[in-house]
Amino acid sequence: MIVDTIANAAKYFSVHPLFAKAFAYISEADLENTEGRFEIDGSHLKAIYSNKTGMTAEQSAAKFECHDKHIDIQLCINGVETIGWKPRESCVSPKGDYNPEKDVQFYNDTPEMYFQLRGGQFAIFFPEDVHAPMIGEGEIRKLVIKVKI
Repeated sequence: MIVDTIANAAKYFSVHPLFAKAFAYISEADLENTEGRFEIDGSHLKAIYSNKTGMTAEQSAAKFECHDKHIDIQLCINGVETIGWKPRESCVSPKGDYNPEKDVQFYNDTPEMYFQLRGGQFAIFFPEDVHAPMIGEGEIRKLVIKVKI
């Protein structure tokens, strides 16, 4: 997992060949006014915007998730978002089977730690990062970029 600000995004371009393109999209997009889902680079990079009321930690942990085929770049645009995290290797209780169509595995485990993102901050979740996002009060506007591994 990586947590940082957009100002430092270039430090991570070497981590994955599509990160430079993903962060270029972020710097050029109208983050405040765009809605929906978009392909940035075919099936390799996808943008998903959401604007939702934050949920409780318990509600979010009910969908404690990770992905096998994608890396998530989760950018907080507005609001304060708390995210729960735990390393996948420490999770012991899968909730159902891995869903290859949606590239998601849920867990009954609970986060080991929590951190907050504010506007302009992002977290990068790799397949080994189980996460519970969208915890908070009030509206949270965010962008998730799915980066195919």
